[in-house]
Amino acid sequence: MRFVVTGEWRQNRLLRLILAAFLVYVALFWLTNLLLFFAHMGFSYDAVVAHYLGSDEAFAQPRSFKVLLEVSHAHLFSMGILLLTMTHLVLFVPLGGSTKAALVVAAFASSLADEAAGWLIRYVHPGFAYLKLAGFAGLQITLAAMIVVVAATLWRPAPGMPGKRRRRRRRRAEPPVNGGPSGSR
Repeated sequence: MRFVVTGEWRQNRLLRLILAAFLVYVALFWLTNLLLFFAHMGFSYDAVVAHYLGSDEAFAQPRSFKVLLEVSHAHLFSMGILLLTMTHLVLFVPLGGSTKAALVVAAFASSLADEAAGWLIRYVHPGFAYLKLAGFAGLQITLAAMIVVVAATLWRPAPGMPGKRRRRRRRRAEPPVNGGPSGSR
């Protein structure tokens, strides 16, 4: 992390490649997360409630305690690591402190709301389906914002550090006009 703190991450090509590859994986995660949500539930109150409480019309059983526990077990760890990494990178992008704080808080809060809502729908009240929808939307929006700001910063030269310079094309010496000196002896 020394490279991130010192700003060298934008000058070290290999580190930029590693971070860019990581961002590609996160972007693919973002896309598959979106597709899976719509494939399993759809973005409506009724669809979310049916997913967790079951549906007589679709012959779907309610989500069991074991299934919810297995999903939470995997999600809590993996989302914690993903958000730790992404929010850590956001700390070093040139945004204002309040913007960074808002991204960090929104990311963790929406992720926790998204995860807790399934349990709350199943065991407390179906009205928590709105929390599930809000948590999912908030997580997708904050992840997309973090991907964009980190990627934009990654490819912009750091302030006070030399960036890539364009090579100037050398002009060929033009022949002398009107028989003037040619410059050779």
